[in-house]
Amino acid sequence: MTSADAATGNDAPVLIEQNGAVATLVLNRPARRNALDITLRAAIAAAITGLTNDAGVRAIVITGSATVFAAGADLNMLVEKDAQGMAELDLAQYWAPVASCPKPVIAAVSGFALGAGCELAMMCDFIVADATARFGQPELAVGIMPGAGGTQRLVRTLGKQVASMLLMTGEMLEGQRAYELGLVAVLAPEGGALEKAQALALKAARMPPLAIVATKRVLRDGSDVPLDTALALEKREFLQLFDTQDKNEGMRAFLDKRRPVFRGE
Repeated sequence: MTSADAATGNDAPVLIEQNGAVATLVLNRPARRNALDITLRAAIAAAITGLTNDAGVRAIVITGSATVFAAGADLNMLVEKDAQGMAELDLAQYWAPVASCPKPVIAAVSGFALGAGCELAMMCDFIVADATARFGQPELAVGIMPGAGGTQRLVRTLGKQVASMLLMTGEMLEGQRAYELGLVAVLAPEGGALEKAQALALKAARMPPLAIVATKRVLRDGSDVPLDTALALEKREFLQLFDTQDKNEGMRAFLDKRRPVFRGE
């Protein structure tokens, strides 16, 4: 499946295709360049929740079209809001299922990933992009600032210098530069981001689910604590995995020179 094929097949806000244990979620609001209104955000949250609860899915790819991942928030839903109105809107509720998903979540980015679209990509475990990708947080240009992790994920990934430049000027990072700076994990050939992301998702789907969950938990909880505390978290999770059937299967399969079959037990 290509992004373009998915976008023309249905007018639902998100489309889902499953290939084995890998599910691909396609943002499908092409007329508005996948601008993230409430309907699209709610559809993403519902889809990720459903895929999280689906035992047949072990990895998820989120993508847009060949020219835009998501161009940002839909300002039509924000322009008349004051601070109280925004608080009542509670946009964070729609992103929680993505940020807390226990399964590998990979963003496949071609074209623009701006504002809330860039934040969505950064919520994923890692980003696969091609040279057409453009990342940015231009919220200051409309009088506000990022509100879904844009400042905090950027500064933790890129450092204060680059994060400050992007946020304070509205400049965009091209795919190649984003890869060089570490925002993008894999730079695919032009037009190849989705295919590469799906191939990596297939590899992740073959990994033991309990070890995936433990690894995600340690990466999340250990990144902002002192090293000794983070190492203790890692040791605890490491030891607990020795009581799993997947550990027995993985090691025995390696010694037997066969592919393991992990069941999340």
